[in-house]
Amino acid sequence: MEYPSGLRSLSLFFLVGAASSSVLFPRDPVPSGYAAAPYYPTPYGGWADDWSESYEKAVNLVSQMTLAEKVNITAGTGLYMGRCVGNTGSVPRLGFPELCLQDGPLGVRTTDNITAFPAGISTGATFNKELIYERGAAIGAEFRGKGANFYLGPSVGALGRKPRGGRNWEGFGSDPVLQAKAGSETIRGVQDQGVIATLKHLIGNEQELYRMYQLGVQQAYSSNIDDRTLHELYLWPFAEGVHSGVGSIMASYNAINGSAASQNSYILNGLLKDELGFQGLVMTDWLAQISGVASALAGLDLSMPGDTVGNNIPLVGYSNWMYELTRSVLNGSVPVDRLNDMTTRVVAAWYQLGQDKDYPPPNFSSNTADREGPLYPGALFSPSGVVNEYVNVQADHKVVAKQVAQEAITLLKNNGSFLPLSTSSPLFVFGTDAQADPQGINSCTDKSCNRGLLGMGWGSGSANYPYLDDPISSLKRKVTNVTYYATDSFPTVPAPSSNDVAIVFVSSDAGENSYTVENNHGDRDANGLTLWHGGDALIQKAAAKYSNVVVVIHTVGPVTMESWINLASVKAVLVAHLPGQEAGDSLTEVLYGEASPSGHLPYSIPVSESDYPASVSLVATPTLSQIQDTYSEGLYIDYRHLNKEGTKPRFAFGHGLSYADFSFTNASIAAVTTLSAVPPARPAKPASPVAALNATIPAAAEAYWPASFDRIWRFLYPWLPSNEADAAYAVGSTGSATYPYPDGYTSVQKSGGPPAGGPSGGNPALWDVAYTVSATVTNGAAARLGGKAVAQAYVQFPSDINFDTPVIQLRDFAKTGEALAPGASATLELSLSRKDLSVWDTVSQNWVVPAPGGRYSVWVGSASDDTPVVCYTDTLECEVGVTGPV
Repeated sequence: MEYPSGLRSLSLFFLVGAASSSVLFPRDPVPSGYAAAPYYPTPYGGWADDWSESYEKAVNLVSQMTLAEKVNITAGTGLYMGRCVGNTGSVPRLGFPELCLQDGPLGVRTTDNITAFPAGISTGATFNKELIYERGAAIGAEFRGKGANFYLGPSVGALGRKPRGGRNWEGFGSDPVLQAKAGSETIRGVQDQGVIATLKHLIGNEQELYRMYQLGVQQAYSSNIDDRTLHELYLWPFAEGVHSGVGSIMASYNAINGSAASQNSYILNGLLKDELGFQGLVMTDWLAQISGVASALAGLDLSMPGDTVGNNIPLVGYSNWMYELTRSVLNGSVPVDRLNDMTTRVVAAWYQLGQDKDYPPPNFSSNTADREGPLYPGALFSPSGVVNEYVNVQADHKVVAKQVAQEAITLLKNNGSFLPLSTSSPLFVFGTDAQADPQGINSCTDKSCNRGLLGMGWGSGSANYPYLDDPISSLKRKVTNVTYYATDSFPTVPAPSSNDVAIVFVSSDAGENSYTVENNHGDRDANGLTLWHGGDALIQKAAAKYSNVVVVIHTVGPVTMESWINLASVKAVLVAHLPGQEAGDSLTEVLYGEASPSGHLPYSIPVSESDYPASVSLVATPTLSQIQDTYSEGLYIDYRHLNKEGTKPRFAFGHGLSYADFSFTNASIAAVTTLSAVPPARPAKPASPVAALNATIPAAAEAYWPASFDRIWRFLYPWLPSNEADAAYAVGSTGSATYPYPDGYTSVQKSGGPPAGGPSGGNPALWDVAYTVSATVTNGAAARLGGKAVAQAYVQFPSDINFDTPVIQLRDFAKTGEALAPGASATLELSLSRKDLSVWDTVSQNWVVPAPGGRYSVWVGSASDDTPVVCYTDTLECEVGVTGPV
């Protein structure tokens, strides 16, 4: 989400008529074959066994609510109208509280006494599922400790299709399986603390610029994605998140195949709630709702922060829902059963995470650091009170934060085993990225500047540092002879000796389109994949002066390196990604051999940006038209594209060196489930308890303003004046509503469901383990140091099938729990599910195994281009010491 930055950040101009009946102007045509088909009605929740108890409780509570009470918990109370970045209405009469929704993916945003964890991209680079879970659990504990009901994360969309994409760093890497497994572990960790995780952004939010419906200027771009690509890439991590029980999903700002994400019935009703059997709630991104009735019918459950724009004037207490949703239910435009389902989904998520018992209320403010302040900062006149209790929730979470930062560090180059360094060598450090921001570690709102060390990108995915352990301070604690040049321009330096070591710190930043930083509008549109602040020249000049240069890169994603990577004096290169508060010792312990690097690239680093398909470039068209961002590359992004074209990257996806000397032996494969071409039939879809709720239009009196109610200006309420409620009821009770329902609309619930569908993630058979693969990894006895080893499993489909498939695709990964000392071994196990060996068949609309008895090759190794082990599914044999397919 974002806070508005002037009118530029406000969407929702393209509305006509009253909010309750608003429709979009006719949209620009999308390319042939990409139209979003209508899918109605919204399937009821509550039919999955793992949510049944929560729905039973929720239905009981909702059955006691009035119309206004139901409506009140399906929207926020307004931007800046509470302590949190989002605050829902409540039902005090029945004990249902206002719910607090809070950013962001790497820590509790805009408050203090918290931990600023490493970003998602760093987390993905660890390739350590257990550690990812621990990070999630620590984040969840902090959100609970602050009284936040919802953690607005993790982010798995953007998937990383566009290397310049502004928010790629909030996710875990440019591969759907890496995103899926890291997202799933994060969800489990967070929700094990009783906090509702919010998987985002569904779907196609791969570019920041032009993502929103701008006030009178620009429609949001349309991400045009074909059916197979949608399932096999962009929906994949969401499916795994749903399978893990995520309680909430956030729709994206942009359109998908021409239909805005927050009212896209095919995505929300069809794919998410029917095919994936999602039982939780769907919310908008902030200020992304662009219609009232249409979004309700399309499957939206929660409008955040509740405000929309009326009469082109923002933030004046205008909403497409709240009182307008009440009106729409009374006049028959929105069926009562849709409201029942919306409300029940919100309440069920609350019960599902156990928040009905001893859950703390918010004890912080997103709006001020002061102890006391206005309770409703967005109001013209607001009562005041205590808004910050300064509760410290850090516990010992700096330990897991440091471990993530350290295990993410990816050693790309280490000529002559130059690293680790000796503390006796004189050290000369260059680049402002080595130090904390001299103007203050939190001096830029939401990290909207690249000044000093780059520990996180900018925007709503950032958090305040409680402190920052910067590299230069850590180096000075470790090494007696350190000279630091706090400049990004190479200075005049004394003639170095052959033993002197130069460490050059450089960076590349990105973030949310709510801010423009050094002419980059969220995406890296100005700087591209080059280093910021003249970083390439700084490295080149250091390499011309010193014989021993180490490059440390803090970056949101891939950067090109060709101007310096092969220079003889550039002995070592490390990518430290975005390390958060623990940037110092986590790095220097690797530099000096106290820990071995064990990170692996969560994306490819190309030789040139032109190595990517042209279709993944940033897109723009003239004002007032809808930008068409067509995913014509299909399945072929990142390493999939490079492998298909035979283009060798500078460093491949999954690449990462170690001070240890790992080898793989004793590989084996075992069949677990016999595969058929088509999965077993999905289980029958049982009746939902939501259907038992009263679906008749309630009395108008349920919507009347309470007598003598003291209103807060701009606070959003669900009630209507009695004359307006009566007028709406008169229309609804006589069935004379004339709302222009969208094509294909029906209010009759579908029986059964799509063949690929099922509860919590899709057909349960898709998650059956088909094969397990194990291999022994050994650190050579002659290795200088120990280290943690990673095994990555890539599937190569049989060559004689009728589907075009990438050369290899990541399907699982594992990491040793402890560092392996020289001579030590460990066995790593990987698994492949039915879905891992399937393709999405657009004709049958199902996952199919194209060759159940055919030869799938499972390549195992330490990187996508280093897979010395292959196991075959037809013979159940493995070979070791082979050359991989790329």
